[in-house]
Amino acid sequence: MFPNALDHVRDLFAAGRPIVGVCASGILIRAVASLLSDKTTEPPVLSVSDDGAVVVPLLGGHRGANRLAKIIADRIGGTAAVTTAGDVALGVALDEPPAGWRLVNRGDAKDAMAALLSGAGAGAKTSGDAPWLADLPKGDGLRISCTAEPVADLGPTHLQFAPQLLTLGVGCARNCPPQELASLVRGVLEDANLSPEAIHSINTIGLKADEPAILELATSLDRPLRLFDAETLEAETPRLATPSDVVFAEVGAHGVSEAACLAQAGPDALLHVTKRKTANSTCALALAPQPLTQLRGQARGRLSIVGIGPGQSSWRTPEASRLIAEADELVGYGLYIDLLGPLAAGKARSDFRLGGEEDRCRYALERAGEGRNVALICSGDAGIYAMGALVFELMDRQAHGVSDAARRVDVVSTPGVSALQGAAARAGAPLGHDFCAISLSDLLTPREDILRRLQAAAEGDFVIAFYNPVSKRRRTLLAEARDILLAHRAPDTPVMLASSLGRPEEDVRYRRLDALEVDEVDMLTVVLVGSSQSRLAQLGEGPRMYTPRGYARKIDGDLAVG
Repeated sequence: MFPNALDHVRDLFAAGRPIVGVCASGILIRAVASLLSDKTTEPPVLSVSDDGAVVVPLLGGHRGANRLAKIIADRIGGTAAVTTAGDVALGVALDEPPAGWRLVNRGDAKDAMAALLSGAGAGAKTSGDAPWLADLPKGDGLRISCTAEPVADLGPTHLQFAPQLLTLGVGCARNCPPQELASLVRGVLEDANLSPEAIHSINTIGLKADEPAILELATSLDRPLRLFDAETLEAETPRLATPSDVVFAEVGAHGVSEAACLAQAGPDALLHVTKRKTANSTCALALAPQPLTQLRGQARGRLSIVGIGPGQSSWRTPEASRLIAEADELVGYGLYIDLLGPLAAGKARSDFRLGGEEDRCRYALERAGEGRNVALICSGDAGIYAMGALVFELMDRQAHGVSDAARRVDVVSTPGVSALQGAAARAGAPLGHDFCAISLSDLLTPREDILRRLQAAAEGDFVIAFYNPVSKRRRTLLAEARDILLAHRAPDTPVMLASSLGRPEEDVRYRRLDALEVDEVDMLTVVLVGSSQSRLAQLGEGPRMYTPRGYARKIDGDLAVG
């Protein structure tokens, strides 16, 4: 299924995805060894023996690997070979509490566990049920407080686990100062003697999906933001303490902050702190009867505009791989999605024809507007002659743009290796001095504009990368570009033709400027034309094209002085 299993494992690891390999442990270790850096952020990696007898968590033991190993072993009748000391000796990992709980002082867990393993013992002071700690040895060496209230004197001898009992509902006027909302929330928590660590989620109406104050609050509290439509919030009206006809007239629900926290906390929850407000913001707290382990409502949609480079996976950045791995759906020209290989396996994909750029961008934005995590796949760099600009243009348009929900999505752009960079790397260093890129497609750009830019680039003596040089119907502009450049550059100016970069059919060849023929160029070719200073050096392994930056004067000057 995978043309290169080791490359696939590296892609998955770089993307932060859990890896389960039915193979020898050494294969997985060798695959990810060069990427190891921080055990607190690395994904689980597990090895399963061929006969299913043993499941070994190799990495990410306290990021889910141990738990996953036990689940897999139970399903296949094998044994989870867990080796982390706390799990083996005590049957619990203090830095990985069960869902619905949060370790407040996570940085102290390592020392606390070491103390337990050395025989210091533990005595748990709880204000709620914490059954997963019941089997810890008893003693006075370590205190464990399980409470939603703030706890002082935390450290290696005093841990706090906060039950996720609280849901925070917020609302605010457009462009409310972030500090105003943050101060309101902080004051409400202090007045109620509640720890922010006990907050399960930040909740509001979908209209506020892109509200800076709310987004900053969710980031600062490190809690998920969940969105509810007006109909869902209106259904909570009988439970509201302060329903408002004014709010209903504005957003279609009689409350936002109270309704949102109740909608998240569920039907058995109580309104713990009624709506508090400032000039521009409101907040409320609901209290659930048990720690919350699931999220209701909709996440803020995200559109990742991903440039995957010219083709080969080794040119794809780790961030691009991560965004693709995190996406619920992949959107793009079918060939580009195919180039992802195993990274696209099992994902929903929406393929669009070549030329359907507007359709695919609209679709991707609207799907993200429904709360999905969508990756728009582009070749090269998505911001260079690709879909990035069109996405923002559609979001910016008032007429014939996209829906309001699509305008509120989180748009993330990640850089990719562009064709001019890939071609330059294959050539040597043709972009060593000033250069520019010009698209020769006149489908969207007036021909006169292209010719004017060609003339300016020729007069400026730039190295030029020509994108979209020809198509089946567009055959004349490349010849005109050659003739314009010949009026300013020598006939033997080096030209590089690079086709299908990073793919099995890659072809790189060199020509003189006066010998450049349109018929040997296609739509998958990038054309690099040197400046008057560019050189084609004949070296031992073949030709290398480069453009000097002026170091010759320094080198020759140093020699003269010497």
